[in-house]
Amino acid sequence: MTALRFELLARDGAARRGRVHAVHGSFDTPAFMPVGTYGTVKAMTPEELEQLGAQVVLGNTFHLMLRPGAGTVAELGGLHRFMHWRHPILTDSGGFQVFSLAKLRKITEEGVRFRSPIDGSEVRLTPEDSMQVQRQLGSDIAMMFDDCTAWPATHAAAETSMERSMRWARRCRDHYHASPPPGALFGIVQGGMYLDLRERSLEALLAIDAEAPGSVAGLAVGGLAVGEPEPERLAVLDGLLPRMPADRPRYLMGVGRPEDIVAAVLRGVDMFDCVMPTRHARNGHLFTATGVINIRNAIHQKDPGPIDPGCGCYTCRNYSRAYLRHLDRCNEILGSRLNTIHNLHFYLALMRELRAAIEGGVLEAFAREFLARRRGPPGAMA
Repeated sequence: MTALRFELLARDGAARRGRVHAVHGSFDTPAFMPVGTYGTVKAMTPEELEQLGAQVVLGNTFHLMLRPGAGTVAELGGLHRFMHWRHPILTDSGGFQVFSLAKLRKITEEGVRFRSPIDGSEVRLTPEDSMQVQRQLGSDIAMMFDDCTAWPATHAAAETSMERSMRWARRCRDHYHASPPPGALFGIVQGGMYLDLRERSLEALLAIDAEAPGSVAGLAVGGLAVGEPEPERLAVLDGLLPRMPADRPRYLMGVGRPEDIVAAVLRGVDMFDCVMPTRHARNGHLFTATGVINIRNAIHQKDPGPIDPGCGCYTCRNYSRAYLRHLDRCNEILGSRLNTIHNLHFYLALMRELRAAIEGGVLEAFAREFLARRRGPPGAMA
């Protein structure tokens, strides 16, 4: 039934080095998926993404549904052709975007009704709607529509949210697989910070898959990176990941600090996405081996050196911190492009290094060295 296969190539402790085989090709794991909200990774051409080493990107169901519309994308040959990307695409379900519109939405058993952030019109999004949009987009991996649990939440509130997500999950499965789909479907484990609810959610998704074997080709951990303290997030992963099947990919949604990615890979996560590298780039925040620098700070005004002396990206090979600061202060588009090239190179190079460390059986040593180089508290910038 599934159009996706996970190949496990190596282990190092709980960490996994694998390869996901999808309709539009394969990608290596652990993998970072650059976010292409509107069918484009901001400031990047598909060819540039390929040169940076991107093998899979994420498209946003919610935003593409509103503009230009899933029907329009389908008429133009699907999202791959529309955005000129020949490799795998994962589309999120729209659930997180609805979650972020808390003041504009109303959740019922049917689904969600909300006011469009574009023109204020009323929009409906149900599990069936989300599946239909993703089928029209033609993504390799579609995500189930879920009710993303807010943080903080009481056990009772998290339980209500999780149980609704599981009822929606069955409806997603039924609609997505009602006729031959363009790709594969991933389930999303919810339950807030409560391990007993997370376990129940996982069991429910596995039961849905057992009813139609192969219908749930991968599993995601949702409802994290929503403001919770790091120890609570890691506690969820420590309790949940050992219980997840080894024969399918594990996707940690929206978690994107480099330190957090390393910590999650150590625990057995295979796939990541986050807007952080591209959004930070547009705001002058650049990743280096020792932390994050703010190119807008005056200290960089006459600095002839690259962003990171140890980086081999196009930006670091050709441009100085002084020039990048100048572009930023003048609001030049080139500045955003060069910053984005660097940040995405940093993330994708990190994933290659993590894969190599797992293959070599030296991941713990790599992680210790990587974290030791990061200076200052999380988010500190020079």
